[in-house]
Amino acid sequence: MDIGLIGSGAIGQYLLKKINEDSHPELHIGHILVRNTAKYRHLEGDYGVVLHTDVEAFLASDIDMVVEAANVATVQALLPHVIRKKDTMLISVGALADEQLLVETARLAEAHATRLHLPSGAVGGLDLIQNAKTFGNLERVELTTRKPASSLTGESITEEKTVFHGKAFEAIEKFPKNMNVSIILSLAGLGINETDVRLIADPAIEKNIHEIRLAGDFGEAVLTIKNNPLPENPKTSALAALSILGTLERVPGNIRYGN
Repeated sequence: MDIGLIGSGAIGQYLLKKINEDSHPELHIGHILVRNTAKYRHLEGDYGVVLHTDVEAFLASDIDMVVEAANVATVQALLPHVIRKKDTMLISVGALADEQLLVETARLAEAHATRLHLPSGAVGGLDLIQNAKTFGNLERVELTTRKPASSLTGESITEEKTVFHGKAFEAIEKFPKNMNVSIILSLAGLGINETDVRLIADPAIEKNIHEIRLAGDFGEAVLTIKNNPLPENPKTSALAALSILGTLERVPGNIRYGN
């Protein structure tokens, strides 16, 4: 499968190393959409890619799927246009907290027979959540995220501090770089207005820790994920990067697990 990449930050370069440099047997990144070709010119020699600044030329290339590895603003600007022409995978799912964008994207994907793929990112259990909500059996979804205090507050604190408690739509508004996980859980489950979120700054930890609690007619479940950082960028979880690569590997497969 030929992949077109939007963005070339930590996750983008992780994908280039794992797919192109390591010669993945089924995947190849051939084209990258960037804002500044001079800044990223080295990627052409390092990974054998073609750089684009024009989205039309990028989409007209021989790519099968677009993978966004940029930011929420980029998704908001480009997603409606991209989904018209190519299957698309989003990393910055926080953009879909905008209900209008979500509805428009779904409409365009149906009209143009394309698909939007949303990897689970830094969490897991999305199949359980989706199964539990079948026929209205999911009643409650709660997310508690703990992060190293230095990543959330400039204060010098010695005890954990709750910096946010509310619904998912508020969490992504106040912490757009920290709460993508709340949106993917909301989309899989009860929605951004019904998903409870707590964000805690904890001076005693070095990893991001996500605890998901759900309950309904099916029973109850608790999932805890402790994320190691991505070596290329300590602010990004390794699991978030792995979820993208794993999803890409499963797309062409004939056997699906948990879907």
